[in-house]
Amino acid sequence: MKTKLINTALVLEGGGMRGVFNIGVMDYLMDAGISFPHCIAVSAGACNGLSYMSRQRGRAKLSTIDYMKKYRYIGMKHLWSQHSIFDQHTMYDRLPNELLPFDYATCFANPMRFEMVVTNCRTGQAEYLTETQDPERLLLITKASSSLPYVCPIVNVDGEPMLDGGIADSIPVERALALGFKKPVVVLTRNRGYRDTGRDIKQPKFIYRNYPRLRLLLSKRHELYNQELELIERMEDAGEIIAIRPIRPMEVDRLEQDEEKLNALYEEGYECARMALQPLIESKTED
Repeated sequence: MKTKLINTALVLEGGGMRGVFNIGVMDYLMDAGISFPHCIAVSAGACNGLSYMSRQRGRAKLSTIDYMKKYRYIGMKHLWSQHSIFDQHTMYDRLPNELLPFDYATCFANPMRFEMVVTNCRTGQAEYLTETQDPERLLLITKASSSLPYVCPIVNVDGEPMLDGGIADSIPVERALALGFKKPVVVLTRNRGYRDTGRDIKQPKFIYRNYPRLRLLLSKRHELYNQELELIERMEDAGEIIAIRPIRPMEVDRLEQDEEKLNALYEEGYECARMALQPLIESKTED
């Protein structure tokens, strides 16, 4: 049985390898036949969410856990050859086009609108980009959305310099509400109550010297993220969103490569999605 959640958007947070939690959630969505009219995804959420768009159940898990072990496409060693902690050639060319072919046709035919969040380095604003025809531009936007500051090159999309969407809008629930969607389903990669204890530091002028508005954002990113977490919890308590998040404090870090931890996080995502959404499916069935 298929369930289309009308007027409800899906929001996917990033978080590097913590995004394996999202993969468990989306595999449950596919198993349960749940679809949305709109999805807004950030960073790793954008990468993983594309396999939900292409309806390739299990693909994101395979590419993120199994292929990570085989190809080691994340690590500091890539800084020397590609000026990035990611092996971008493997991630954005070999994986989707050769090793684990991405179904572009199904993705582009999917009626769900899929927005990927990027941060415009020039304006310091979040942009919400989509692509329904051009595979190269689709992958370029995905790369930009996942390009972490300091450890990844700036990506030019449509002539604009872009970096990781999480810098400007790490949990784009307000974007979903602004588009008119009611009670969005928000998939987070931190447990309730988590706050970033990092200390914000004013960025020196030699960092991204041509992009002062980006520097300003980077100077207060911990504060901005904590504000978003507080907003999410208030909205959840008010019944304005459905939040799916890890129950326990996260044991997986952004660059985690421990296969056992990653598989456990995937299973947790699947089960948390089932617990959160099964009552909703049942109510839709009764209607």
